[in-house]
Amino acid sequence: MPASLAIRTDQPGARIEPTIYGHFAEHLGRCIYGGIWVGPDSDIPNVRGIRTDIVEALRAIQIPVLRWPGGCFADEYHWEDGVGPRDKRPVMLNTHWGGVTEYNSFGTHEFMDLCDQLGCEPYICGNVGSGTVREMQQWVEYLTFAGNSPMADLRRANGREEPWRIKYWGVGNENWGCGGSMRPEYYADEYRRYQTYLRNLSGNALFKIACGANREDYDWTEVLMQVAGSRMHGLSLHYYTAPGPSWREKRSATEFGPDEWFQTLSRTLFMEELLDTHGAIMDRYDPEKRVALIVDEWGTWYTVEPGTNPGFLYQQNTLRDALVAGINLNLFHAHADRVRMANIAQTVNVLQAMVLTEGKRMLLTPTYHVFHMYQQHMGARNLPVALSTPLYTMGSEQIGALHASASLAENGSVTVSICNLDHEHAIDLSVALAEDRFHCVKGKVLAADRLQAHNTFDEPETVVPQCFEGASLEGSSVQLRMPAASVVVLSLC
Repeated sequence: MPASLAIRTDQPGARIEPTIYGHFAEHLGRCIYGGIWVGPDSDIPNVRGIRTDIVEALRAIQIPVLRWPGGCFADEYHWEDGVGPRDKRPVMLNTHWGGVTEYNSFGTHEFMDLCDQLGCEPYICGNVGSGTVREMQQWVEYLTFAGNSPMADLRRANGREEPWRIKYWGVGNENWGCGGSMRPEYYADEYRRYQTYLRNLSGNALFKIACGANREDYDWTEVLMQVAGSRMHGLSLHYYTAPGPSWREKRSATEFGPDEWFQTLSRTLFMEELLDTHGAIMDRYDPEKRVALIVDEWGTWYTVEPGTNPGFLYQQNTLRDALVAGINLNLFHAHADRVRMANIAQTVNVLQAMVLTEGKRMLLTPTYHVFHMYQQHMGARNLPVALSTPLYTMGSEQIGALHASASLAENGSVTVSICNLDHEHAIDLSVALAEDRFHCVKGKVLAADRLQAHNTFDEPETVVPQCFEGASLEGSSVQLRMPAASVVVLSLC
């Protein structure tokens, strides 16, 4: 059955904020240590201890924002342990992730240096679970105050004369779970208390993000918006895609058949229901959409690779994950009036990573390539789309075989991103444009010869984008054949 896609190129909607393409780096496994940070004395090429290859890879996808230090780690992290001479910093136990010793050699100064090298906005998540209001207040002062004060003077003593500019500030992480096992009513009051003391100092304006719901906990959103909505700029949401029969029963990242392929993509589509329902609750209290919905943890979660520490969450990344990334990004575009940041978990060596490292070696994952292909959407305006698609059936379940989004750039070009979820059938697609003003179409495709295809250190280019020559433009119509199990991005100019 052929499919059709109508794009209203003449009706641009909300801006797709570049921060929708944000990332997340936690003190978890080998994300920071061995992934981002190797230390200035390492024989791995680095700038002040930060891996050069990682910086170059992330700059190539125009990383807009990086969330740190967690995650669950954030609510046991005390920032003063991570400043000053590295050889004098106290150590701690990372109780959440592997029970390993955290030496605090990567702290505030190193993170801000990383963001400077990347050219991205820092997003700091403060400690509510085991911290204090004073501790968080002093961290803001340390980072942003230009005058004379105990914290600003400490920053200068630690080698940084000028304050940094910090926009995004999270007030706790998953405070319904690892961040303190709080009820929404209790956290809402705690959020109100903490945010009171997060001052805008020396011209620095904080964008305050409250801890939001886990998955479909709609009551959490209701309470937070009712009690504290007027005092926040953003409310977070966390949702991970896992193919097992239950959330806690994970499955392999690379050993799966068509049934688990289907199940994973079907569960990815649940993100749409979450965005719709949480967004509708927010609309009742905030019809002007002043408060952003921040999806600051999302991605796939499988069992760890055999032989690795279960607490390090190191997993491979296949063509299936590329489809998951494409679907989620399409959904964020469609909800760009409310969703103004998202942070995939996590940047390096953890969960649905952009990059994997092994000593000096580094590889780019299929998910990385989707971010690279989609980057033309960043800063463009979402376009309304109407998609008529064949159904993709597995047993008694059905989902749409195609998933798509489109955007309009300032220069008038249009980007169309399309995912074919069907693992075995190519689909003929006719794209109708509202305007007859385009004279060229070009594209990229990400596909592979098997569903489980992934990049390894010995074969790092098994899954990489290729030029897509299968689209033809005639007037206001584009005709193409979508390969099975693929992501295609078209550029119309």
